[in-house]
Amino acid sequence: MSTDSPLVADPADQYETTKTFAELGVVPALADALAAKGILMAFPIQAMTIHDALAGRDVCGKAKTGSGKTLGFGLPMLQRVASDETYVRVTDGPARPRGLVLLPTRELAVQVHEVLEPLGAALGLHVNAVYGGADIEKQIKSLRKGCDIIIATPGRLIDLGDRGELQVEGLDVLVLDEADRMADMGFMPQVEWVLRRIAERPHQTLLFSATLDGAIDRLVKRYLTDPVFHEVASDTQTVSLMVHHFLTVHQMDRIKVTATICRSFDKTIIFCRTKRGADRLVEQLEKEGVHAAAIHGDLRQSQREKALADFGADKLPVLVATDVAARGLHIDGVDCVIHFDPPEDHKAYLHRSGRTARAGSTGVVVSLLLWNQTIEAEIIMKRIALKRPIVEVFSNNPHLKDLANWDPTESA
Repeated sequence: MSTDSPLVADPADQYETTKTFAELGVVPALADALAAKGILMAFPIQAMTIHDALAGRDVCGKAKTGSGKTLGFGLPMLQRVASDETYVRVTDGPARPRGLVLLPTRELAVQVHEVLEPLGAALGLHVNAVYGGADIEKQIKSLRKGCDIIIATPGRLIDLGDRGELQVEGLDVLVLDEADRMADMGFMPQVEWVLRRIAERPHQTLLFSATLDGAIDRLVKRYLTDPVFHEVASDTQTVSLMVHHFLTVHQMDRIKVTATICRSFDKTIIFCRTKRGADRLVEQLEKEGVHAAAIHGDLRQSQREKALADFGADKLPVLVATDVAARGLHIDGVDCVIHFDPPEDHKAYLHRSGRTARAGSTGVVVSLLLWNQTIEAEIIMKRIALKRPIVEVFSNNPHLKDLANWDPTESA
């Protein structure tokens, strides 16, 4: 399919695949490593992208977060680099990786590294992660030991390039993950910095994005070669797996409503618009007896990683986040997402809400609205074709303890 062709989802993408990774052409070392973790069958995005990527095609994947993209691009990249018999790892001078995954946030970099590093080790490859907010000297020391695959955020990648510690001209595979988010955050100049440096070298580009219009469409047309397109799930399908509630609350009762909801679920993510608001909400929830921690850009990387690790390991029931966590993070078993502050628009609503109802499971999404925020909620619902009543509640409302099964449209 050419880049001028409209993006049309393959019907097979919409259903669970019954293919194993070995059937898709993944080498035994990787298939065995996945099997050891209980990962046997490929998700649709993995089946489609792995097949085409192993065939050497440039790939554009449009898929919601939580659909399994990391293995979709990671396995072909690892396998291609490991299969090059002429490749020799460089252990002196600047790092010269053969594969690069570029993504927008440090949390996503850490997460992707956790998935790919042990798989790379199964093939004898060194997989390194570099991102802002961490000790750059420590990262340089690691790179100097040899780097086959690098997982990076744009800013830190450029910093290392400017220091002469990293060269990307020898890349065989470039992955752009959450490309639309990188565009939204103003990272397109850094992305093109990489693409220009490898333009003359035969290479493969795998691009994944929630949308493929605007800046992403221009990127695809300019830099990708005859890419194949796959789309896995639409926003509407994502929305259908969630129970949505839009609740008006009073300012003085909002914290108690939030605490009541949190106590009824094992795992809840709450979104605030500001860093200060996230910190303040954590303090207020703790006073209500709800253990919570915040993640946002002003915290040290170690604090953010600990909060995410504790939340992922079920040691922390509530995570309060700014929109830095709205995309890309893979956290299993999130029961509920609360929009404590309204999202910026319908896209932000979907990205935040996508932390629950992942990989075919269901989840609850709650928007808490003050009296002057209902119009924003109505606009969001209209944009995503969702019809739900806006209901006034107080913290003693018994339905708050069973939101998954409450239908406010039914008569009392």
